[in-house]
Amino acid sequence: MSDSRRCPVPAEPADGPADDDADDDALPFFVYGTLRTGGHNHAFHLAGRCADVRPAVLPGAALHDGPGFPFAVPDATPGRQVVGELITVRPGAYGPALAALDLLEDCRADGTGEYVRQRLTVRTAGGGTREAWVYLAGPAVAARLRAHPALIPSGDWVHRQRRGPADGP
Repeated sequence: MSDSRRCPVPAEPADGPADDDADDDALPFFVYGTLRTGGHNHAFHLAGRCADVRPAVLPGAALHDGPGFPFAVPDATPGRQVVGELITVRPGAYGPALAALDLLEDCRADGTGEYVRQRLTVRTAGGGTREAWVYLAGPAVAARLRAHPALIPSGDWVHRQRRGPADGP
């Protein structure tokens, strides 16, 4: 399921996530780069705000090196996925966390930012699914990366090896 949002937009309650332990008031965030546990942006923007962190993947997307930070771009290539974490923010910290992440990811109401926030389905390590906010490459960035890919074949920013056009298919 995909519910595209231009940022900044307040999060809406989930329509019925697949897992029973879902927070009915706010969606978790799927993070895949510097916001993952141990990443420098996690320390600044999420540390102390997390109620739960678990491994997850975003199917149907490719991970590209920005360079220096990652961008997830929708990609229907079979088996393509982005590796990350599903982060549930603790009660009372959701609004500030959402505002901080939208600012960090340069989400703009007119959709011209570096990233757009979309409501997508991710798969947890246990095989379940959850709806989560995911920051994807904005339209201009996605077009640039499709034209000049900087693909990370593993889909994992933490354990990345970049592959660009010079490396072949």
